[in-house]
Amino acid sequence: MAELRQIEAQRIVVKIGTSSLIYANNQLNLHAITRLALVLSDLKNQGKDVVLVSSGAVGVGMNKLGLTERPATIPEQQAVAAVGQSELMAIYGRAFGTYNQTVGQMLLTRDVIAYPQSHSNALNTFRNLMKMNVIPIVNENDSVAVDEFNHLTKFGENDLLAAIITNLIDADLLIMLSDIDGFYTANPAQDPTAQVLPEINQINAQILAAAGGHGTKYGTGGMASKVKAAKRIIAHQQQMVLANGSDPQIIYHILAGEPVGTLFKATAAAKVQPLTSKHPG
Repeated sequence: MAELRQIEAQRIVVKIGTSSLIYANNQLNLHAITRLALVLSDLKNQGKDVVLVSSGAVGVGMNKLGLTERPATIPEQQAVAAVGQSELMAIYGRAFGTYNQTVGQMLLTRDVIAYPQSHSNALNTFRNLMKMNVIPIVNENDSVAVDEFNHLTKFGENDLLAAIITNLIDADLLIMLSDIDGFYTANPAQDPTAQVLPEINQINAQILAAAGGHGTKYGTGGMASKVKAAKRIIAHQQQMVLANGSDPQIIYHILAGEPVGTLFKATAAAKVQPLTSKHPG
């Protein structure tokens, strides 16, 4: 039997990707959404602080509008995201309401985190929502976020947003739920000998090379974006677990210290590489 991990987490950020919320046929995965609401509501009942970072605005908008392909232009994507975000929050509201858990929406852009006053305001909102026993549900404000000239508002993907929020609220753990069992030594779709690494303590050239490319047609993330998020988590001496989110009850196994997924965690002996980014914050 594999040895249990030492994971003590009172304040938890959970990030769920679009692929865990929407089936390949473009229909909503109501089972995953309901299970996620159950687990996070139960964690709140245990007295834990919980923040949910949820992708899916574009994917849910595509479903609502009957689209089968992601729009090609940014204005079209932003319009679809506007439709999808309101629908997504309605779905979450109903799901969490089943367990008498109140949720609150927070839509962020990169400049909110980068500017000191906005940064302080965002932190105060998180603190007060948690004090009120509300679960903040966070997404990038896709309908307005752009990168132009010196006004940078996009996070790029919700993996990085989740890592930044984990830093911001000084969370103990980031749980990254995706459509893959963890970080593999190689692409498991191409290499049958690929294996999940149980723990990674630093992001080096070998890890970056194994990260590969991008996500699905519904989302913007991929393994490379998750490694970027993990690099930030390690640099801030925090913890992140990347695991398969097909059944959100895996969160219980993670918190119990069971060796599921990949744990990203700096060790005393590990040399933490300095964070490099073209964006501040």
